[in-house]
Amino acid sequence: MRAALNRWSGEGIARRLWHLVLLWLAGADLRVTVLALPPVLPLIHRQFALSEKAVGALSGLPVLLFGLMAIPGSLLVARIGARRTCIAGLAVVAAASAARGAGPSVAMLFAMTFLMAAAIAVLQPSLPALVARWFPMSSGLATAIYANGLLIGEAAPAALTIPLVLAAFDDSWRASLALWSAPVALTALLMTLSTPSVRRSPTAPAMRWWPDWRRALTWQLGLMQGGTGGLYFASNALIPDYLHAMGRPELVGPCLSALNLGQLPASAVMLVWARRLTAGKAALVAMPALAIPAIALLADARPWAAVLGAGTIGFSCALTLILTLALPPLLAPADDVHRLSAGMFAIGYTLSAVTPLVGGAIWDATGVPAAAFLATAAAAAVVLVTALTFRR
Repeated sequence: MRAALNRWSGEGIARRLWHLVLLWLAGADLRVTVLALPPVLPLIHRQFALSEKAVGALSGLPVLLFGLMAIPGSLLVARIGARRTCIAGLAVVAAASAARGAGPSVAMLFAMTFLMAAAIAVLQPSLPALVARWFPMSSGLATAIYANGLLIGEAAPAALTIPLVLAAFDDSWRASLALWSAPVALTALLMTLSTPSVRRSPTAPAMRWWPDWRRALTWQLGLMQGGTGGLYFASNALIPDYLHAMGRPELVGPCLSALNLGQLPASAVMLVWARRLTAGKAALVAMPALAIPAIALLADARPWAAVLGAGTIGFSCALTLILTLALPPLLAPADDVHRLSAGMFAIGYTLSAVTPLVGGAIWDATGVPAAAFLATAAAAAVVLVTALTFRR
């Protein structure tokens, strides 16, 4: 980070620091409204008498849409620019998230959840494109900053909704969802007022938006991101039921906390050594290699082993995610980052959504709870094999 600040001296350091603040806020906005839902799901479940399938759909719909709607995000970046796409995406996320609790029926809840998730998916390719334009010489650091915001955006609503927000609003899930939408609206406003609109030259060639599916790099980044996401989401999904099945329900809270809090040290590591870690593929190979034995520790279900395994998986997933997010601005021209990122997200989030389903299906088919972790091990193996073939 110090090296980056030295390079910025005399080049508008205040402006660059403000851009980092905006990227951090936008990164947090990618997750804060999504993770504001789980703490209030019991209240929604009770009010609308939802089935378990409906609850699962409400929770899983965003992840699936993150993959399906990434390519329209690339199209918007190509047509109106990364900044405008980001602002528009933030505005729709804020409005749709707050509107989830505005209607009297469950139809409004599902419709606005769909719109919110689609807007987040459209927003995602704009952030690597902004990194490439605002920080062409420090893209690793800038990516680490917005990824840190993303991780905080995951942790904050999960940690604060029940003890603070619901307590302040008399257990109103509608007010809670509206409150967590406010930071997203604020980010959209700040970005609108404090960053200039840059128009492309009329004579400039049209920007491409459709991902190059024939390019190996698109698939390599997508598989690494998807394997990482699959490992993370499947671990979150499997841990509660698995530990209950093993007669260790008291470990659910510690293991979930370790899994998610274990991501924060990875973000700190990336902030300090961003340039070094993005210079080669050693970290991309080391992280899944570390995660595979950690899965065995988690499945062991002894207290020390399960918590250590969960924390190690969280660390591995977070560092690999940040590295894959940092690579499109490093490996593609500035006008091409959005479509490489969109292809990566389309492949990655589709794989992320499928992995927990595969784990559950293996459990159902075999009747062996630990067999479900074969899906997480396979996801980590996908990252490891792809990283070994990756050429920088």
